[in-house]
Amino acid sequence: MNQNKDKILQAASQLFLEGGTAALSVRAIAKQAGVSTIGIYSHFEGKQGILDALYGEGFERVAEAMDVLKPGMAPREGVLLASANYLNFADRNEAHYRLIFGESNGSYVPSNAAKSQAVKAFAGLTDLVAHAFPSLTTATSRKQLALRVWALLHGSVSLKHHAVAELVEMKDWQQQALTSVEIFIDALIKESS
Repeated sequence: MNQNKDKILQAASQLFLEGGTAALSVRAIAKQAGVSTIGIYSHFEGKQGILDALYGEGFERVAEAMDVLKPGMAPREGVLLASANYLNFADRNEAHYRLIFGESNGSYVPSNAAKSQAVKAFAGLTDLVAHAFPSLTTATSRKQLALRVWALLHGSVSLKHHAVAELVEMKDWQQQALTSVEIFIDALIKESS
């Protein structure tokens, strides 16, 4: 990615964290990035293009987190490694995470091209689950199990991001989330054997 595009996306991420999509005007992004508004339009065609780039980039990173299976790796370990990668992504990329999971006040609707990245990320998790549970023979059953794993992970991240983090100790939130996934996966393995 060229340096100005990267600066623009970093500036947009920071502004999004500070004030959501309402804080993202082309002028504010340009000022934060130290570029002209014309530069924004030449690289991204405006605010929608920047949001689509952040959204797509966020789900690309989620897809990378799910891409863990290597020859000889136990399927259970693959699910746990992907889960850990997902939690690390959420922690290191808070603006992307909040944007791709709907914290945009409904003012941003991703383009179809941006949405295709979300489909790819979920397909990666679905494939991982299918590998771990070969007894799941239908696409629907694989997607349902993948959705349950994702819900456990996403719920943990959401709790960390919201006011509940002030009510309970969230110091070891990633380990707590991984333990929940591990218990869930082990129960399913036991049930299916």
